[in-house]
Order: sequence, then C-alpha cells, then structure tokens
Amino acid sequence: MKPKLPPRLADHPTVRAVRARSEAPAPDLIDADWLRRVCLDAGADDVAFATVDDPALASEREHVEAALPGVRSYISLVVKMNRDNVRSSTRSVANQEFHRSGEIINEAAHRITRALEDAGHRAVNPSATFPMEMDRYPGRIWVVAHKPVAVAAGLGVMGIHRNVIHPKFGNFILLATILVGTPISSYGEPLDYSPCLECKLCVAACPVGAIGKDGEFDFVACSVHNYREFMGGFTDWAQTIADSADADDFRSRVSDSENASMWQSLSFKANYKAAYCLAVCPAGEDVIEPYLDDRKAFMDRVLKPLQDKRETLYVLPNSPARAHAEKRYPHKTVKVVDSGIRGR
Repeated sequence: MKPKLPPRLADHPTVRAVRARSEAPAPDLIDADWLRRVCLDAGADDVAFATVDDPALASEREHVEAALPGVRSYISLVVKMNRDNVRSSTRSVANQEFHRSGEIINEAAHRITRALEDAGHRAVNPSATFPMEMDRYPGRIWVVAHKPVAVAAGLGVMGIHRNVIHPKFGNFILLATILVGTPISSYGEPLDYSPCLECKLCVAACPVGAIGKDGEFDFVACSVHNYREFMGGFTDWAQTIADSADADDFRSRVSDSENASMWQSLSFKANYKAAYCLAVCPAGEDVIEPYLDDRKAFMDRVLKPLQDKRETLYVLPNSPARAHAEKRYPHKTVKVVDSGIRGR
C-alpha cells in the first residue's frame, strides 16, 4: 500500500505521473546469470560476485556502507591489459596502457551501474583508480579495496608482488568494484590454489628492492619510487620549489627531464615510474607458455631490458631501498628524496 501524501505533493504532476504507473517493483534478488551477461556485454573480460557479509571482507564493511548505505553485494570486474605494452621499457607505452585500461573498466562499470539502476537496483561504481578521497590522505583514500574483493569473489590470488593474479590472464589486469544494494542469486568462492609460480622474477625486476625473496614487501620503497609523480612525490617536488633560493637553485636540484615528466603527469594523468613486477610476471594460462618454452629467452626479452634501462631511482635517505639500488644498479641514477608524507 502506498503511503498517503500531503495534498499539495500528491497533486504535483510528477507525483501523479509516477503514481499512475503500474510497474512491478524491482526484484529483491538479482539473477547472477543475467548480471554476468550484463557485465560482459558492458566490456568486462571477467566478472564475479561477493557478498558484503563475507567475513574475509569485514574490514571493508564500514567504508562501502558509507558509500552506499544498505549495500548488500560486490560486483568484481576484470579488464585485460595488453601484455607487451606493460612490458615495454618505454614507460610512456606502459603508462598509456594503464590509463587506457582504466578508462575502459570505468566505462564498463558505469554502463553496468546504469543497467542496474534502470532495473530498479541501487548501485554505485567507485573509480577503479583515481580520483580517490584525497581529503583523507595520507590515510585510507580508496572507497573500496578492489584486490580483496576480487580474491573473495574467486577472480585470482595475490602474488608475492601484491598484485592479483588471474588464473587465465595473469596479473595483466585492472580491477574495479561495483557496490549493489541488492543480494545476488549466487556468489563466487576463492580459488583453491594460487596462480603465482613463486619464480621471484618480480623480486629481480624491482629496481628499489621493495619485494623480498622471503615475500616481505616494503610499501614505502615502492611508493617513493613508483609513485614519484603521485601524492607524496608531488609534495616533495613542491617542497623543493619552496625551499629553493631562486630559479637557478631549483634547477640545480631538479633536472629538466624531471620537471617535464612532472608536467606530463599533471597534464596527462600521473605516470608510474616502474611497475616492473607486473611486467615480468609469467603466471596465468594465457601468459605462461613463452616462459615454459625457454625461461632464459623469456628473461632476456622481458626482464633484462628493464634491469638495463638507464633511469632515475627515487629512494629515502639511509633506506634499504637506497642500499639495494646503489649496489644492484650502478648504471642507474639514485636520487635521495623525501616521501612527501609528514613524519616519514
């Protein structure tokens, strides 16, 4: 029974038009097969679903509830990246692949959210990458953690390089998550094995030693270098401007190519300095054959160009990353910088 409205509101043309409809209410359960077709037709290469009640995702609950009060389900999306673009030592090629794939998966998520809304379901699609909630920086800036949702839904397992490895596509994927206010008829389950080969090529590829042979991960080392032109690195660059006595002093501290690179990131989306761990990973059914056929040739073709590349590595003072970079890569320029994060 529809609630009684005040006469003035009830007589509004919009209200009268809506009340005159005879549409059935939206179903209280979304058919998983229908939803999977919608997602694949929208441009996703793979998709799976997880419930908000999954104990493995308990830490996400308060955050996704804030984004969509009453959220009941996650849709985890996968879009493939072109592998040789990611592997290229020409980093503009790799960064274009990251950015373009991000646009594709965000567009797919937008279309799926529209289809759900048209079917009468509440849904929101947080960004697969940026923008994020920068008013919370340097705390948690992401709306939903895409990786654990993908793992819970059965789309892959995290490798020692802290990237999700899809059983077929390997780690050459981007992830996105849609929050839905309706239960889904069936949910995925985590894989019963890890696609990670534990080959340690990611360990060998990381120029700042952020990935240890024992599986330890140095997040700060990774973020200081790979995210040099993101939040903290930008702050350090701005601090350098503020600390410089004049233009000549500033240009003695920051090279022309570094300034041009920062300009490019500010103008055409922020660029990653490495992500070599992704580039060299041979895991995944669609990826592994060249590695199995000739491991030395694979490493010569994929790993060695990244190791041989002449580039600047950004490290904190007196850090393990600095010691690793200076010892392992004498042909690369090692530059000591600030993290750009207060107190670090």
